[in-house]
Amino acid sequence: MGFPGTWMTESESLLYRVVPKCACSTIGQIMYYSDNGRFFDGDIHDATDGMHKWSFDASQPEIERVAKARGAYAFTCVRNPYARILSSFFDKICGIQRNGRRYRGNLVPQLIQRYGVEVGGPDGKDEFDQIASFRRFLLFARDTIRWRRPMDPDIHWSAMSGHISTFIVNGGRYDSIFYTETFNEGMQKVLDATETRVKVDLSAIPRFNESEGHGPKRAHPVSHYFDDLSRHLVWEIYKKDFQLFRYDFDDPDNKFPKGEIDLDEVHAKLGD
Repeated sequence: MGFPGTWMTESESLLYRVVPKCACSTIGQIMYYSDNGRFFDGDIHDATDGMHKWSFDASQPEIERVAKARGAYAFTCVRNPYARILSSFFDKICGIQRNGRRYRGNLVPQLIQRYGVEVGGPDGKDEFDQIASFRRFLLFARDTIRWRRPMDPDIHWSAMSGHISTFIVNGGRYDSIFYTETFNEGMQKVLDATETRVKVDLSAIPRFNESEGHGPKRAHPVSHYFDDLSRHLVWEIYKKDFQLFRYDFDDPDNKFPKGEIDLDEVHAKLGD
């Protein structure tokens, strides 16, 4: 299986397990800058040189060698599960993607037909009942994760613990897992712990939110989207994420974690 979803600087200073919807565009650009002294011109997910990615055949032996030898500082980043699934809905389901089309072709028409989801019209700009549509989408997301139908789960709404575990079970070990909600503090610790080719001044780094503007703005507080049934579904899907990363299940409006991540516990529970 190797190390899917893993990026590494060519200098082998930083090794990052991508978790979708968790500041991955900004992290990728920081890594790119730390080696090349400039940002990638475009969405970092489209970069085909200047860094190693597991999706490149030539990068796989390099990433595997470094990950197994623990030869680079390995890290990842997590986000509140309530905010993350909402972001996935507004970006991937309601939004028009950077190629000018809907995400995954027939996915949105299928959601409209099978689940009664509304997405704000052809361009995502019409008024619609965000709360009702999100809750229907959440049912669909649960079905994909629990029963793999009507399709396999998508990386943008499958559990963070699932993404993070692949790095561990294949022989890697994280030096740091930090929070999107306290991004600067967490990313600074990563940079302080390693030598990079180019010094990174985190305060001068822009935020590369590549999904911003794809879909409609969230019109309500986070808690308004989650009734009792929705919260039950969220717990079913993301129980491990709440527990391991210390997020507050009881208060959807509290985006911050309630405690620190225990790296040993993460490795023990996700390394089976």
